[in-house]
Formats: sequence, C-alpha cells, structure tokens
Amino acid sequence: MKEKILEILNDINPDIDYETETALVDDDVLDSFDLVSLVSELNSCFDINITVVDFVPENFNTLSALTALVERLSNGK
Repeated sequence: MKEKILEILNDINPDIDYETETALVDDDVLDSFDLVSLVSELNSCFDINITVVDFVPENFNTLSALTALVERLSNGK
C-alpha cells in the first residue's frame, strides 16, 4: 500500500523526497491542485472515500500519515 501511495505521489510531483518530507501541506510542498489530484487518485485506486472530515494537514503531511489514512479508511469498509 505504501509503495502504491508513493507511486501516486511521484506521478503528481516527482521532485519531492516523500520518504523524508514531514510537512507536505504545512510547508506548501503540495499545492491545492496537487492535493485534489492526490485525493482523487487515492479514492479511485483504493476504493475509499476521503471526506472533508479527513482533509486535515495531519493526514497529508507525510507518507506515513497518508498510508495510515488510507489503511484506516480501507479497513472501515
């Protein structure tokens, strides 16, 4: 799962080291268009529904946080 999320992130912006970045949202590393694309891809790829409740920086600042979000939403089915 983590590898697929990393692949999606690299498709959106390959110039970022997602393995070490800790503030993707807080430091505006990913812009709003990137985030919309990311949410759309994650929803489609993992058959989940990221809602406005989930759309907080803590869920999107790191690869680990994104993985935890996807796992939580996948397990909630």
